[in-house]
Amino acid sequence: MAILNILEFPDSRLRTIAKPVAVVDDKVRQLVDDMFETMYEAPGIGLAATQVNVHQRVVVMDLSEDRSEPRVFINPEFEPLTDEMGEYQEGCLSVPEFYENVERPVRVKIKALDRDGKPYDLIAEGLLAVCIQHECDHLNGKLFVDYLSTLKRDRIKKKLEKKHRQQA
Repeated sequence: MAILNILEFPDSRLRTIAKPVAVVDDKVRQLVDDMFETMYEAPGIGLAATQVNVHQRVVVMDLSEDRSEPRVFINPEFEPLTDEMGEYQEGCLSVPEFYENVERPVRVKIKALDRDGKPYDLIAEGLLAVCIQHECDHLNGKLFVDYLSTLKRDRIKKKLEKKHRQQA
């Protein structure tokens, strides 16, 4: 397994739309393993392949405190099951140290393939519903900062650009 480099906003590669995985093979499973290792090391609770500059529709997630519930979503799709919206404070490994409230549907149906390429679906609410929507946004080239006002987004962008200049 390997720790992968996580792209940070405003890196333009985060805007790339991921392509569906044609075949779940050993290469995809290796990517999944590397993404879990990267996510746990960061530390985070979700990671989309786009964030590690791999433009395939792969998401890993673990919402447990003790890293005991790893979830794999290959070619994930979701549909809202309600018009009810909930606000949740979101953060992102690609937008480090920033947290903002984002409104999303509170209940969704998810369809995806597992680590072995087997299709499954599940109903999600709460944090799982928020996370799958957040990670699917990444696969579509969208970030949680896109839900914020232009003023807030520009402020975050300027702070991260300054941090990147200082690290260079």
